[in-house]
Amino acid sequence: MLQRASHAVYELGYHFVWIPKRRRALLRDRVARRLAELLRTLAEDYGWQLHEVSVQPDHVHVFLGAAPRFSPSQIIQVLKGTTARQLFLEFPELRAELPSGELWSEGYFVRGVGEKVTAHIVQRYIRHQDHEDRGKQLKLW
Repeated sequence: MLQRASHAVYELGYHFVWIPKRRRALLRDRVARRLAELLRTLAEDYGWQLHEVSVQPDHVHVFLGAAPRFSPSQIIQVLKGTTARQLFLEFPELRAELPSGELWSEGYFVRGVGEKVTAHIVQRYIRHQDHEDRGKQLKLW
């Protein structure tokens, strides 16, 4: 769904996936429930649209929409950094499972997701810019 900001109209959705250090299956029961709750709170605090969350024992999926002022790297930094600090505070036993003292692995997966505009549509739109009537605005959606 299109969103509006002061100088932008956008539809930016991101699918993030990340894992605990050494892909340990630490995200169970109370920890998993609390992590999902923290992710919902962060999305609300930052004005992101949280579409879906799935906390598995050894990885996390988050699908959210955000304004263009937030880069994917900023979003994941907030999600991973804030949740790690809070989970270590609330569940000190997690530190015993992680000798490095870090909850999350450094890497992550992110993919941009759109409701209607696929990579194929954007490529076709750009490819045919020179072939269209200059006086007519092309439509992406």
